[in-house]
Amino acid sequence: QVQLVESGGGLVQAGGSLRLSCAASGRFYSINSMGWYRHAPGKQRELLAAITSGGSTNYAESVKGRFTISRDNAKNTVYLQMNSLKPEDTAVYYCNANARRYGSTGYYDYWGQGTQVTVSS
Repeated sequence: QVQLVESGGGLVQAGGSLRLSCAASGRFYSINSMGWYRHAPGKQRELLAAITSGGSTNYAESVKGRFTISRDNAKNTVYLQMNSLKPEDTAVYYCNANARRYGSTGYYDYWGQGTQVTVSS
């Protein structure tokens, strides 16, 4: 199994910054892509940013220029630096990893438990 543990959420004022971390652990051969999603009440889950094992990134238009995704492959950890936060960024943020666990022949998606980010106006 692959476990993802997120940290770094919290309450911040508009215009502030937060850095989310997500560490993967367990028995797996490799992790392909990793990414961050968020889910706000009354809205659909949204892919914010993703990064491949080689470092290629892509971002949702809503966060481009404000959020930066990065990854430490040696630590199996992905980060999301969030700057210029807005009240509409308030949501539960989830980490995702596409990984191949021991005993499996394919890659599957795994999810963290989520961390709350609240941006006050």
